[in-house]
Amino acid sequence: MATTARMTRATPTATGGTITVAQGAALSVGAVLGTGVITLPALAAEVAGPASLLAWAALVLLSVPLASTFAALGARHPDGGGVSTYVRRAFGDRAAGAVGWCFYFAVPVGAPPTSMMAGGYVADVVGGGRTTSVVVAATLILGTGLMNLAGLRFSGRVQLGLATALALLMTATMAVALPHGSTASLTPFAPNGWAAVGTAAAVLVWGFAGWEAVASLAADYRDPRRDVPRATGIAVAVVGVLYLGLATTSVLVLGPATGRSQAPLSDLMAIALGEQARVVTAVVAVLLTVGAMNAYYAGGSRLGAALARDGALPRWLAKGGEAGQVPRRSIALVTTSSMLSLVVAVVLDLGLTPLMLLATGCFTLVYVLGTAAALRLLPGGSRAWWTALVAHASVVALLVVNGLHALWALGLVLLSLAYRSWTHRQGDGSSASP
Repeated sequence: MATTARMTRATPTATGGTITVAQGAALSVGAVLGTGVITLPALAAEVAGPASLLAWAALVLLSVPLASTFAALGARHPDGGGVSTYVRRAFGDRAAGAVGWCFYFAVPVGAPPTSMMAGGYVADVVGGGRTTSVVVAATLILGTGLMNLAGLRFSGRVQLGLATALALLMTATMAVALPHGSTASLTPFAPNGWAAVGTAAAVLVWGFAGWEAVASLAADYRDPRRDVPRATGIAVAVVGVLYLGLATTSVLVLGPATGRSQAPLSDLMAIALGEQARVVTAVVAVLLTVGAMNAYYAGGSRLGAALARDGALPRWLAKGGEAGQVPRRSIALVTTSSMLSLVVAVVLDLGLTPLMLLATGCFTLVYVLGTAAALRLLPGGSRAWWTALVAHASVVALLVVNGLHALWALGLVLLSLAYRSWTHRQGDGSSASP
């Protein structure tokens, strides 16, 4: 869960920025490489066993046309609005508002599993099992909300530094743990059947959300048309190697225990370096989670205020959304909704996977709308257009394998459209008319 796309109404930005290819690649890797990687290998293995490696490979392959599509949009139409800008240009304000709803309401659903992932690493060190995980999750949700209410945020450099630390930790983990692996761990390869690979792929969307950030950053490149595709290519390669490498290492080294692990990175490091390594990975997991949640709360709360300003959400939510202000009402709504989601997850004993599927359904639907916009905005019949067609077909398939969980995302779209229609009938949405 690392996406950073901006959904506000955007004003075209001049080209000739300062981001180089290397910096752009690093920022793109940081946008995609999120908290999910600290637990995703275990969740995917729990769903599909060793066959989950096929799901990882499929998502890496999907990243190529998907990232290329957003890179093409960014290179041709450099603008800070990201997916929202392209959906608005292609389909109008109502569709752009629907994209905004998908992002905004994915945050409260995604916060509990994100924070519980870090809680699992803490529990792995101090004990306490699920109770510790839930307490850590609640602390992170409330703490992040309070930080944002006070106007405190992690800087972009800190966020990038945390992502770099995670990439280095993943690389070190693979290097020291892989020699302890065995191909015998690949048998049985698909213990839960081949259909489980599709479900695992739907879960893994969590770790690959963020490619749309390429489009948001395009206007800040020195030469968007030349540099965005290059930076994107480097980022896809780096993310693909890291994800596939860590997933393969987890399955080969941990074997059947992969799916039962609440802290796979810690388990791998402990096998190679000893139990003391668990403390290091737990600290990194918590810091990374705080950084990611802080970014999501900050971006999500501003998105909510912007949607309210544009008539896509109730007007009272817009207060504090101007530059230099703190959108406290939106932050309070996100924090409260996140806590309610956590309570529901605990009471119903849902685990991480169902909530993650609800959130990834939202991300996937945003990709469906974004790639559909690309088919209207990119030159018909060009290589970029055909690439967008492949990406669109792929994310539609992902939305289908998300199953009933996709109904949450589709319901949000319908609710956003219904709300916009109601406000227009009430004479409250004239400023947001297409």
